Amino acid sequence: MRGAIAACALLCLSRAVLAQEESRADAWWTGPMLAANAASLPQGHALIEPYLFDVISNASFDTNGERHATPAQQALGSLTYLLYGLTDRIGVGMLPRLQYNIPAGASNSAGIGDLTLQGSWGLTHFQDGRRIPDLSLVIQETLPTGRYERLSQPSDGIGAGAYTTSFALYTQDYFWLPNGRILRARLDVTYSVSSRVEVQGLSVYGTGAGFSGHAQPGDSFSADAAAEYSATRNWVLALDVIYQHSNATRVDGNVAASVPPPSGLPPLTAYHSTSGSADSIGFAPAVEYNFTSAVGVLLGVRIIEIGRNTAASITPAVALNMVF
Repeated sequence: MRGAIAACALLCLSRAVLAQEESRADAWWTGPMLAANAASLPQGHALIEPYLFDVISNASFDTNGERHATPAQQALGSLTYLLYGLTDRIGVGMLPRLQYNIPAGASNSAGIGDLTLQGSWGLTHFQDGRRIPDLSLVIQETLPTGRYERLSQPSDGIGAGAYTTSFALYTQDYFWLPNGRILRARLDVTYSVSSRVEVQGLSVYGTGAGFSGHAQPGDSFSADAAAEYSATRNWVLALDVIYQHSNATRVDGNVAASVPPPSGLPPLTAYHSTSGSADSIGFAPAVEYNFTSAVGVLLGVRIIEIGRNTAASITPAVALNMVF
């Protein structure tokens, strides 16, 4: 009798393990709206994921976190992930950007945003039966390819003008829920450092015509926790919770007089400003539909209604995830 009971328990355990393995293989994913994938692409495989989004803002938060109404404005844009697996652990890629600004009380403008180059190294890989998550080290370099100075109007600014280096650690793990469905979780943390930017005239840093000097963007940090619930093989519910912090940006230089000054007066006026540090907490619920294990679409919205020295915004987005 004891032997029969033991054999039955072993059989049930084997079936449970098998069911878990089948569930992970059968679960299809697109990925949440914001947190990037920590799992390395297999050698020779590519990922293409274009995002279309609309940043809608009609309020901002002051230094104390109080919300104040502002004129409504929009920024339509696209961001595309183009990634390739050089080996099973090393990946490379780029993230091009396009943007179309619809400001309040000014003409619309469009342009190419800053370009990000990416390299990744897969440190560990998730395996069934082992409690080791996917873990990747990611380095990004953002190049100043977008307009940021000598603008006709502030909304013409698309880029930051800085070379920005970002160091990130991405993690991903799987959890089996009591109902047998899978919850996939991600945690991405990123720290970014930017170069000093030479600035002339009207710019994205708040300077006006006649300015000559430089800006030093502050370092920034972000932490993004995300979860995806595999409701069925095709349908997935996702949620990101992201915290972002940016140190103060300092601008220094001189402003030339609009007309020649009287004899004996200095032709330039010193200009110094600092933005103050900024913080925000955003939430991004999304729904994924996966046509196959390699092709899926995401529809989501990022909501920022908690912050300090930053804009409040709602950003609907759609993305198409394709792996080849």
